[in-house]
Amino acid sequence: MFLVVGLGNPGEKYARNRHNIGFMAADEIVRRHSFSAYRSKFQGELAEGKIGTDKVLVLKPMTFMNESGRAVKELVTFYKIAPQDIIVLHDELDLVPGKLRIKRAGGHAGHNGLRSIHAHLGPDYARVRMGIGHPGDKNKVSGYVLKDFSKADQDWLGPLVDAVADNIDCVIDQRDADFTTRVAAATKPNTKSNKG
Repeated sequence: MFLVVGLGNPGEKYARNRHNIGFMAADEIVRRHSFSAYRSKFQGELAEGKIGTDKVLVLKPMTFMNESGRAVKELVTFYKIAPQDIIVLHDELDLVPGKLRIKRAGGHAGHNGLRSIHAHLGPDYARVRMGIGHPGDKNKVSGYVLKDFSKADQDWLGPLVDAVADNIDCVIDQRDADFTTRVAAATKPNTKSNKG
């Protein structure tokens, strides 16, 4: 059994924030793979389904970002899921908008959601780091991540979230290079010219 955790903040006020790209990707996985409807459980919203032959749980913690680890820990304890079978989807300031990296284990790089998960579970889980860009000044970070995506962001946001949902099976199977290659191909602007 695998657990996919989308990070974000609960409530309509935050729904389109840059910080909530993890929730957006989680919702798209649930939709595309015909998971059960979300239900309130483990201090979060939980959906269940299958990706390929693997049973997968998708959790959106409703604890607010800084306390995400509480919800994850409660679910992981109940289902006895190993940290290596956990995939966390989150926003990444250090990547340009629309870029993506995958990382297994290691530090939390100051991300409050990851910091909370580290505190409850340790570092041995996978993260899908979805680039949202950086405001250029560390004093502006909080306001930046808690602002809605702009109209211009929609050009890359939809394709990125779709590509993550379409190819999440690669992460489950630990085919990380395939995952990043496929996402990059799906999100690359169409530069082919129409020569007749």
